[in-house]
Amino acid sequence: MLNYFSSDFKLGILGGGQLGKMMLYETRKFDIQTNVLDPNAEAPCRIACNYFEQGDLMDYETVLNFGRKADVVTFEIEGVNVEALRKLEEEGIKTYPSAATLEKIQNKGIQKKFYLKNKISTAAFQLYKNKEELLKDIEQGKRKFPFVWKSTTGGYDGKGVAVIKSENDLNTIPDAECIAEEMIPFKNELAVIVARNPSGEVKTYPVVEMEFHPVANQVEYVICPARIDPEVAEKARKTAEKVSEAFKHVGLLAVEMFQTRDDEILVNEVAPRPHNSGHYSIEASYTNQFEQHIRAILDLPLGNTDSKVGGIMVNLVGDENHTGEVVYKNIEKIMQMDGVTPHIYGKKITRPFRKMGHVTIVNEQISEARKIAEEVKNSIKVIAKK
Repeated sequence: MLNYFSSDFKLGILGGGQLGKMMLYETRKFDIQTNVLDPNAEAPCRIACNYFEQGDLMDYETVLNFGRKADVVTFEIEGVNVEALRKLEEEGIKTYPSAATLEKIQNKGIQKKFYLKNKISTAAFQLYKNKEELLKDIEQGKRKFPFVWKSTTGGYDGKGVAVIKSENDLNTIPDAECIAEEMIPFKNELAVIVARNPSGEVKTYPVVEMEFHPVANQVEYVICPARIDPEVAEKARKTAEKVSEAFKHVGLLAVEMFQTRDDEILVNEVAPRPHNSGHYSIEASYTNQFEQHIRAILDLPLGNTDSKVGGIMVNLVGDENHTGEVVYKNIEKIMQMDGVTPHIYGKKITRPFRKMGHVTIVNEQISEARKIAEEVKNSIKVIAKK
């Protein structure tokens, strides 16, 4: 086995945002050297990696030359050049998750077709090359309101997704390849994170439940364990394992799902990296998701995914009326509360609904943790300097 610790081994991370920054806490813990590539000179990762490079993640030459400086390459964002990853693999540089896995996930249309091919339950959908094709189907009565519109590429944090209830809503969507998806009457939105290493060891984290912001279409609270029946939880974990097996990914795979009114589990979408739905694990789990990702891609034994305690994560997003240099108002108030830990991502400029940090709340009683989470949400404000 390679000696990763206190050695010349280098891990390359494509993307220098908050997920990369939290991965770096773990590489620092293990004394693993890291190189990071990000387009932003002020990226959150800049302060904690051994080598930082500014560059375009979608540029073939940039990604290829960056990857050649590392022994293993991973990413914290899906928007990276797949062809460059494929070339690195040909040259013998391990890239996890693989180019083949990422290619199936980057485009939501390809991802949805993949579920059908692999007999994975998902909401009924139709793929459209452009807006014109979609409008034609609506005019001919083949597509009825309401439905969920999703851009096949470039969507994140609630962007690139819209609920289309009427003709008026169509004015807001861009002219791009998209999918129209049936509205699912669901009880809960759930997620399961699956870890897999190259040796084939697989572990799942407990099922989490996600509560969404009604306007921004972003996760507001992640609750672990999900407040669902054990049979439903078991079904969700089994579904996540099936998805993981189909993708044959290495690293982490976050599987987002709907629990229907009939307690069926439908896969919504996946992310092949650490994910918002796993942030609770930093304080609540025996092995947090970021350490697990590092273990998985380096083919080390996977850690225990059980929770030590109930955990809730609250996203800290920019106030909708503020843009500018960030101020975290009332942060000292929430730091007085038991079991509350703020995580600040290091983005200097706040914008409406921009993810600026998160707060974890741990408590033996999940109902108590949920009350504290509400108090945290109502207390702290992410605003701009006056």
